[in-house]
Amino acid sequence: MNEKLKILEFKTMTDAWLDFIISCRSGQAHDYDVVIGAMANDQIYNFISDYVEGIITREQFWVLAKFKYPTHQINFCTEDALKCLSFVSCEEVPGDDRKRR
Repeated sequence: MNEKLKILEFKTMTDAWLDFIISCRSGQAHDYDVVIGAMANDQIYNFISDYVEGIITREQFWVLAKFKYPTHQINFCTEDALKCLSFVSCEEVPGDDRKRR
């Protein structure tokens, strides 16, 4: 890992995480190379949209979100961040023999 990278990590879903997700989804840029944390999947994002639109309060968002277990993601936001990745291996997964389109 390049120690010069600017990394933002959310260990849990917090108000700071929620504010960051809202900011990103509204098109505001950030200067982080890598962002690590819970992924706002479709269900979580529906709750976020309801909060942003004023349909639910922040407190109601957290009540709904606590029953969902979002997946963890690492977002590589810059070319410098992508340079930290290296190919390790691949494996063919047997499956459907139908032609893929």
